[in-house]
Amino acid sequence: MRFIEAVTTSASPGFWGSFWDIIWWFLWIFVFVAYLMVLFSIIGDLFRDHKLSGWWKALWILFLIFVPFLTALIYLIARGRGMAERGAAEAAQMKSAQDAYIKQVAGASPSEEIAKAKALLDAGTITQAEYDAIKAKALA
Repeated sequence: MRFIEAVTTSASPGFWGSFWDIIWWFLWIFVFVAYLMVLFSIIGDLFRDHKLSGWWKALWILFLIFVPFLTALIYLIARGRGMAERGAAEAAQMKSAQDAYIKQVAGASPSEEIAKAKALLDAGTITQAEYDAIKAKALA
């Protein structure tokens, strides 16, 4: 009986034994993931910046590898505004490209299709039945 009592009292509670241990692990996991997001944002911004020379980019990367937290903090303070401007410019460029693609793929509006069909009918290229079919399809 003494052996069982000694084993049960000397055993540590384990990972799930304490609520605060779990909270502590989640806090460190959150900090690590946040740091990775900042690190990848900085690296993405470095390669997005066309004004910065390759040597400066390499120097920033080296400092990010060897002195990561301090370098990330300095980068965010020194180049944070430009980082936001480059991100906004890229987002605007992607939005305009997406809008242009949607306009290209979407085709013409129903009124434009009917006007084109009417021009073809007036030119004698299509018959009245074909015009009516195109008009019905555009309005459907």
